[in-house]
Amino acid sequence: MDFVTADDKPDWRPLFDGYAEFYKTSITDQIADQVWDWLLDPAHELEGLIARDQRGKALGIAHVRACPRSLAGGYLGFLDDMFVAPEARGTGAADAIFSRLSKLAQERGWSALRWITQHFNERGRGFYDRYTGGPSDFIVYQLKRE
Repeated sequence: MDFVTADDKPDWRPLFDGYAEFYKTSITDQIADQVWDWLLDPAHELEGLIARDQRGKALGIAHVRACPRSLAGGYLGFLDDMFVAPEARGTGAADAIFSRLSKLAQERGWSALRWITQHFNERGRGFYDRYTGGPSDFIVYQLKRE
């Protein structure tokens, strides 16, 4: 489980596309290129991780960033995106991602790791429940710009 490098784009893109497809969102080349540029820019807050099997095949991705936590006067990690290829589910790839994210949070002194998911993501929610004991008591609101 490593941070993405410039050489990872051909493996990252199909996983990012799969993530978008799962959420029924269209990803243009322009959007994907923008996200990829963010992941490679050391000055940008979004970072990307890629999970591979022993032969080097890409199995999953995670995009994470530091997020200020004002009531703690510190930072937490925010997991923006996580996707494991359907054929890699149940192989331990998601566990490897979470293990690396947990280590990253510890290394960086993040007080917690947070993320959101859609209510219909039953398999993901079952996985997340194993790590957290269930969803938090927060409700997410979104004010859309039109």
